Amino acid sequence: MICLSRLLAGYFPPDTEDIGLNMLDDCTMISPRPSPSRLASDWTIRCLKPEDSLEDLTTLLHAAYAQLAALGFRYAAVDQDVALTAKRVAQGTCLVAVSEGRLVGTVTVRPGGSDEGTPYTGQNDVYVFGQFGVLPDLQGGGLGRDLVAACERVAVDAGATRMALDTAEGVDHLVAWYGRLGYRFVDYVQWGHTNYRSVILEKALF
Repeated sequence: MICLSRLLAGYFPPDTEDIGLNMLDDCTMISPRPSPSRLASDWTIRCLKPEDSLEDLTTLLHAAYAQLAALGFRYAAVDQDVALTAKRVAQGTCLVAVSEGRLVGTVTVRPGGSDEGTPYTGQNDVYVFGQFGVLPDLQGGGLGRDLVAACERVAVDAGATRMALDTAEGVDHLVAWYGRLGYRFVDYVQWGHTNYRSVILEKALF
């Protein structure tokens, strides 16, 4: 079992200290799905801590997005530098998955309202997650699902009623995967830093 407890309050950027400080009054137990190659219980999900390496986090993201880069999709995380990783972390609550002392997965969840290019994610009851990645050797083993579930719990405890994300419309397997988690299409958006049109997907949290 993965314990997502008050450890989630371990790291918040200075300008987002109010986000999630009381989001988990009790320990949330997330049941992992077994992986054929690795025990899913080998990871723990918690907040990014000041002592965690942003260099390692950036390397994780590059590895997680390498396959998408090979398919021609220029996500920001494909080649972002450490400064951009830090900037994106500071926009919300960064969760990391840790296994055997190394970072193996990450996602950043934040309130909507600061996105440009689409009015949808600017709505007050919407939380957004992004900078989401899992090391290739753990993809398909349930860690991504657990990270999304952790984001949803953060959003619910903050009073959000919907969760949203965006991804490339041409990455059919990702769009289908989010669909299996309950996310549905609501809009398109064209970000200036990408070479593709994105789909915005949302899920009702209640």
